[in-house]
Amino acid sequence: MRFRTRIALLTVAAVCAATATALPAQAATDTHLEGQLPSGAAYLMDVPAVWNGTVLLYSHGYSPAGAPNPAQNAPGSATREKLLAEGYALIGSSYATNGWAVTDAVPDQLATLEVFTEKFGQARRTLAWGTSYGGFVTTMLAERHPDRFDGSLAMCGLVQGGVANWNSTLDPVFALKTLLAPDTDIPLTGFTGQAEASGASNALATELTAAQQTPGGRARIALAAALHNIPGYNDPGQTEPGPTDWQAQQANQYQAVTGLVRLPAFSWRQEAESRAGGNMSWNTGVDYTAMLGRSPLYKEVSELYKEAGLSLRTDLAALNRAPRISADATAVRWMRHTSALSGRLTDPHLSIHTTGDALIPVQAESAYRRAATAAGSGALLSQAYVDAPGHCTFTPGETLGALHTLEHRLDKGRWDTTPETLNSRAQQEDPTTQPRYVTYRPTTYPRPYDLAHPGDARP
Repeated sequence: MRFRTRIALLTVAAVCAATATALPAQAATDTHLEGQLPSGAAYLMDVPAVWNGTVLLYSHGYSPAGAPNPAQNAPGSATREKLLAEGYALIGSSYATNGWAVTDAVPDQLATLEVFTEKFGQARRTLAWGTSYGGFVTTMLAERHPDRFDGSLAMCGLVQGGVANWNSTLDPVFALKTLLAPDTDIPLTGFTGQAEASGASNALATELTAAQQTPGGRARIALAAALHNIPGYNDPGQTEPGPTDWQAQQANQYQAVTGLVRLPAFSWRQEAESRAGGNMSWNTGVDYTAMLGRSPLYKEVSELYKEAGLSLRTDLAALNRAPRISADATAVRWMRHTSALSGRLTDPHLSIHTTGDALIPVQAESAYRRAATAAGSGALLSQAYVDAPGHCTFTPGETLGALHTLEHRLDKGRWDTTPETLNSRAQQEDPTTQPRYVTYRPTTYPRPYDLAHPGDARP
């Protein structure tokens, strides 16, 4: 961990007393502590009676506006109990608000760490880790506050960053509206509130349901899915299709596209727009023919178009000449300032992802590798992949195997992230479940955007 002069956050200052410099005497029993930060965020801490000196600061995933938002300090109960038994201290907060809450999440997580240090003493090792949106928060903590951590682990993280995420979320719904409902006035951005966003979501979902009943509609839905790199096997409840079973792959994608329309592309976007002060994404200048050509799903789309007797070239031309959506410059600046990643790492950072993720497609990892390489941090970054459908569907063993792999890097000074090593560590942690780490390289993220590339497309 690098100790540098840091700018004190007001929320942290309100909480902090002088931190201890040594571990306090061990408690006779495990300690469970709940409380509230000055921001209103709840925090949760579990410290075992025999603490091994490592504290894990967990950042939880996205919690929509209006949903319960409890503090969390681990990705699941089985993982929590195993880590406590191994002597780790586990802490985390709820964040003060729901939604695209990075400006609350980062200071609230730092304040939680300060409370822990005040109450239990300075940890020998401090690790940041998190899942999904929490993987994004973890990566922000690692990049912007490296003096507070020794290493970090992002699991199924939104590591493409905020600008790229919202651009990539726009592309599939733009295709759906253009190809399935060209004569409608369904808004895709710039919502006045949740009521308008909900109405637009319902209108597009109706068109989506009708389109799924025809071969041409299914081909066009597959095209929209390909623009977001939604895989044809993306949920553990699905039957895995054969490699050329295009219809089954499309049926699975339809489920995921429906979920995208129902929540992230409209309701969640509106909440993020309200924070950014306007629409923070755009598709001006985007060549959808080229984008589809880079997608690993191109073959499926082209075969479905052939079966439907439609011209893929004609539909791509329609997308490319359709009126485009421009961003609000102030909203882009806000999103860039608060939510774009730089790839600049100071300490080891491990990122793991499932290959069949529809919510945050695995290509997000290639976007972060691009940023870290440009920033000169490539050696500090390692990425590993679990061959499984779904978002964050890691087993406890796979999760713990990744955590111990990060610790091995800190102890030995070198990465050992081969699938064989990760699977061995996962098996040791959970002998009852077969681990699924594989050699894998994701394709290019459709529209990357990071602070390490000044030449990234602007609205």
